[in-house]
Order: sequence, then structure tokens, then C-alpha cells
Amino acid sequence: MFLPILLLAAAGFTVLTTEFLIVGLLPGIARDLGVSVPRAGLLVTLFAFTVAACGPFLTAWCARFQRKRLFVGVLLLFAASNLLAALAPNYWVMALARLVPALGLPVFWSLASETAVDIVGPAYAGRAISKISFGVVCAMVFGIPLGTLLGDAWGWRAAFGVLALLALAKALLLWRFLPHTPRKSEATSLRSQFGVLRGRLLQGHVLLSVLVFSGMFTAYTYLADLLERLAGFDGKLVGWYLMGFGAVGLIGNSLGGRAVDRHPLLASAGFSALLVIALLVVVPAISSPVGLILALALWGATQAALFLVSHVRVIKASPSAPAFGASLNIAGGNLGIGLGAVIGGQVIDHLGLGSVGQVAALLIGLSVALALWLSRFKPVAS
Repeated sequence: MFLPILLLAAAGFTVLTTEFLIVGLLPGIARDLGVSVPRAGLLVTLFAFTVAACGPFLTAWCARFQRKRLFVGVLLLFAASNLLAALAPNYWVMALARLVPALGLPVFWSLASETAVDIVGPAYAGRAISKISFGVVCAMVFGIPLGTLLGDAWGWRAAFGVLALLALAKALLLWRFLPHTPRKSEATSLRSQFGVLRGRLLQGHVLLSVLVFSGMFTAYTYLADLLERLAGFDGKLVGWYLMGFGAVGLIGNSLGGRAVDRHPLLASAGFSALLVIALLVVVPAISSPVGLILALALWGATQAALFLVSHVRVIKASPSAPAFGASLNIAGGNLGIGLGAVIGGQVIDHLGLGSVGQVAALLIGLSVALALWLSRFKPVAS
């Protein structure tokens, strides 16, 4: 079953690159569309809040459909929306181009994760999803940085145009090679899926995802701006630094996949504590090339680990409806992404760009405390 997981990981690369590519292109988009960087950052918020508001409902409803056709449809939707972004004449058309794919991301990511867990069983959920999420890490290692480099060379519109072609190519590959899989609507009704929301421990897990992602994206949304304005890098050098940032995420992804299978909440607390350190030192270290590289390496590794850890721990907290549980984490995480982009923009406007790391560290510190508190309670039996 290696080929289906590889294909889904490749599709996940395109899906997640669509969401996060804009992070590396924010300064250029802001200049071209005639808006401030914090206002351009609201495009990140729009995408994230749409995922948060619609993700669980769309995932529960789409669970009835045959997976192959569903995944191909999502990739075609992403191809069309990225083409619209490449051609957007103004801020509002760009906003529409960001809203449309946000409807498809939680459906794809949740059901692809469920498929991986079905193949290997819940005991190895972390390792299975780490293979699917390899596409996510590659989006950060190659997709976002190469998009930034491409945007610097030929403009940010070219980056979205290339991504549209990639999405179309992945749709064709899934249609040709992904095997048909059975639908699961008969096994889990909409009512039973939404019933898992009554669990207090699950509610705590979702709140933890909101806190973790709020902290991460208070700073990460404006990382390219930080490297340009505070470190004085040009667009090309920013792209290479973002590639290094993502590359160390391969290490974090591997470590997170193993740690979360042992103890999901302690893994979350541990990686979050390390992320706090990275966020606090990155701005003070910005004048030191070695210090900046080390701070960004720790930041990149722990952030990638927390993507995976957060996803798996919520799935494990909702064993009766794992795809719906995954969608709850995606909703909570994207709510945090949207809040983080807003918080970071407000910090820049009122306290200055150099303060985003400290505010982000405060939010991540709260997530450490919440994870340790939740670890006192007995997990839901699977």
C-alpha cells in the first residue's frame, strides 16, 4: 500500500503549499495590491477561519463519498483557485481565491489521514500519518521556499500559476493510479460523528490546538517580513532561509511521529517548551548569522513536530470517529492560524515587528501548561 500513501502525500504537498505559500509572498503581494503587510496577512486569516468554520461539517458530510473521486475533485478545485490567485487584479479577487480552496483543505487532510490510519491500525497512527504529513513537511521544505524564490525572480503571480499546474497534474495522477476505497457512511453517521464533541477531554485537545497554532502563526505568518526588515535579507536569501527552516522540519516530523505514539500530550508539552525557547531567542540572535541559523533550526524542527503531534493526539482522542476528530484539529488549528495572523499584525502595528516572537512565546507557553493539565485525565478508550 506504499503507492496510495505516496500519492496522497504528493497531493498533500500541493494542498498545504496552497495554504502556506502566501507566507513567503506577503511582502510582494502587499506591494502589488497596494495594501499593508498586516492587511495582506488577513488573507491568511480568511483562509484559516474558513477552514475552522466549515471544516468539521464538510468533512462529516463528505465522508459518505467515494475517496478517489473526492480527492480528485479537491485537487481540481485547488487548481482553479490558484489560477484565479495568479490572475487576481485586486485584493478582493485575491480574497476569493483564498476562500475557495479553504473549503477543500480540511476534507482532503482529514480523510487522507483516516485512510493512512486504516492501513496500519491505530497503534501506529503517528507513523502512518507522518508518512502522509511528509507532503506537509515537503511543502515547507520545498513548496514555500521555492515559491518565494520563484516569486522573487518572476513575481508572486508566477508562483501561484505554477501551483495551479501542479494541482492539475496531481489530480490526473490520483485519477489514474489511486485505487477505489470503500465509503464509510454506513459505519459512522453524522449524528455519531458530532457526538464526540461532548467529550470534555476532546474539547481540551481542540483548545490546545487553537493555542499551539495561535502561538506558531503569530510569528510564522510574518517570518519573511522579519527576515527582510530586521535581518536585511533580499527575497532570494529569504527563500533559502525558508528552505532551511523547512528542511529541519524533516527531523521534527520524524521525532514527532515517534513521540506522539508514546504519549500525545507530553509530546505536545515538550515540543512546545522547545518552541518557546526558539521564539524568544530568534530576534535577539538576528544580528548573529550562526545564532539566527540555530534559532530558526530549533523553531523549524519543533513547529513541524507540533503539526503532526497535534493532528495525531486529536485523532487518538476521538477513536470512534477519527476523520471527524482530524477535522476538529484542523478546525482548531486553523482558528489558531487565523488568530495568530491577526495577533501578529496587531503586534507589528502597536509594538513593532521585533515583538512578535515574545508574544508568540507567551501563547505557546500557555499551551505547555494546558497540555500538562490535560495529561492528568484518562484518555478515551479506543
